[in-house]
Amino acid sequence: MNAREAVRIALSMIRANKLRAFFTVLGTVVGVTFLIAVITLITGMNAYMKEEFAGKILGFNTINVRRLPSVGGGPVDEATWRQWQRRPRLTQDDARFLQERVQTPGLLSYAHDADGKVGDGRGKVVQGVNIIGASANFFNVRDLKIARGRTYTESEADRGVPVVVLGEEVAKKLFEGLPVLGKEVRIQGFPFRVIGVMEEQGSLFGMSMDRMVVAPIRSPLNGSLFRNNVVEDIYFRVPDASLMPRGQSELEGLMRVRHRLRPGAENDFMLETADEALGFWDKISTFLLMALPLLVAVSLVVGAVVIMNIMLVSVSERTREIGVRKSLGARRRDILLQFLVEAGTLSGAGGLLGIGSGIALAYAVSAISPIPARVSPGSILLAIALGIGVGLMAGVYPAYRASRLDPIVALRAD
Repeated sequence: MNAREAVRIALSMIRANKLRAFFTVLGTVVGVTFLIAVITLITGMNAYMKEEFAGKILGFNTINVRRLPSVGGGPVDEATWRQWQRRPRLTQDDARFLQERVQTPGLLSYAHDADGKVGDGRGKVVQGVNIIGASANFFNVRDLKIARGRTYTESEADRGVPVVVLGEEVAKKLFEGLPVLGKEVRIQGFPFRVIGVMEEQGSLFGMSMDRMVVAPIRSPLNGSLFRNNVVEDIYFRVPDASLMPRGQSELEGLMRVRHRLRPGAENDFMLETADEALGFWDKISTFLLMALPLLVAVSLVVGAVVIMNIMLVSVSERTREIGVRKSLGARRRDILLQFLVEAGTLSGAGGLLGIGSGIALAYAVSAISPIPARVSPGSILLAIALGIGVGLMAGVYPAYRASRLDPIVALRAD
């Protein structure tokens, strides 16, 4: 008997005993479903964190100088937190000091942000807007595209001209499709002239990235919404990732000089990059991927035991059939192959069902939550291999028993 014939017989047995076949492979279906769903979600999160989170929060090829960390890297003890709070605040003078002295090719920008309200002066108000005061290079450093109008110039930023670029959501809520450019909006009560609208950015973990406005940091917001001369972030974006180490080293050295730190003294500031900020997620995803095989193994072991027991029952029920086949010339290896392939086919079918249900489960979770899903081809191949492998291992003993049956004794069976 060849493998093709064995598969045909196995499929006919599955069709003849549909309910028993389903319960036989249920353990495999559950294990593979869980495997595919978790890997699909983790793969989606990995891509999302690197492509969306890192780019929108910190920017690619960007070094961020801060007083406090922007992304949590885990629990912080009280002593460390108090030490951070004693650090000097970063200022616009610090940013200009770096701008004038940094030798690494790149663009430098600085910004401060706070939540506030933006209105059109005639009663319409948008609450909870991320109001950003920034230097002119901010749009280039953060890769913010302009859909309509323009950004403010270096001269306007230096003079603190009250102009503003709106996020798409703010523009829609205040003007509802009407012309926006040249209109006046009020930010924390101060009048600003709209000169541009940013391209739609979408959301990040369910939070709108278009509920924002950007204005010169030296505008009337300086000293009112933001503490006078203080900045929260100093960004330095290099044209190529290979320049990141050089840029980090140079910025650290210049900031130590600026803050008059002695040799050996700890930095009273921090440098962040996208890779460093994502370190906490790498730890979580690594832990999940390490724990996943153990969790899946439990379900697959249960599935293997069920398959083995069902196959043993099948051998008992088909003893006479085995006797007839042996009397007609079937060899032990033919019988062994038949039952091994039948077990592998059963389990493989369970694996395919598990792949489909796992992908469906992952996308269902993605649809009702901000967690993205992305199918990994490697996980599909792994699931198929596990499904067939579990069946083959579980079918070894039943197949061996079937192949060892004496044809004369088997023919006498009821």
